[in-house]
Amino acid sequence: MVHIGNDWDALLQEEFQQPYYLKLRAFLAQEYRTHIIYPDMYDIFNALKYTAYQDVKVVILGQDPYHGPGQAHGLCFSVQKGVTPPPSLMNIFAELQADVGCHIPSHGELSGWAKQGVLLLNTVLTVRKGAANSHQGKGWEQLSDRIIALLDQKKEALVFLLWGRNAKAKMSLLHNPNHLVLTSSHPSPYSVDYGFKGCAHFSKTNAYLQEHGIEPIDWQL
Repeated sequence: MVHIGNDWDALLQEEFQQPYYLKLRAFLAQEYRTHIIYPDMYDIFNALKYTAYQDVKVVILGQDPYHGPGQAHGLCFSVQKGVTPPPSLMNIFAELQADVGCHIPSHGELSGWAKQGVLLLNTVLTVRKGAANSHQGKGWEQLSDRIIALLDQKKEALVFLLWGRNAKAKMSLLHNPNHLVLTSSHPSPYSVDYGFKGCAHFSKTNAYLQEHGIEPIDWQL
């Protein structure tokens, strides 16, 4: 079964035994045998491995992994070093520069954020090569909804960054008044000008954390 290596194991133990997850696991075993699937099977749960439940300060929700070679490694919007950052990620970096003055980094690997408490969670955790959304509706959404609901139960202040229609649909899972929910359009080139550009979510996130006595995120990679 799944071994994450931190407090997520106990929190999700029952979830990983649910019939929907066992069905999903069987589907994935077949997919990895017969197709090229991203990310590598050992990287599927990297978001949870990098950021323990007790350490989460900020949640960024993505949709499903990048579907090009060498890109996805289990953290939403992130690509492995040596891989050209996709347009959505470059738009995130541009907003960071405009908002908090970060220099545009030479890579698109976001584990530095994850290690500070930014949970970089895709709502669907796997995808076939070259086929966006190919693993939608297979059970991942039920698992990610449970993860979001567990995070909503945290007493400590959290910030949820919901970019785009799919991410904003998760607002129905968030009820805790201790948390800040910020929404905008998706940072993709098709929608960046409809709310993401100029959203100042990074400075707003740090201001909220500091208001609640929580160490802010150093967004510079």
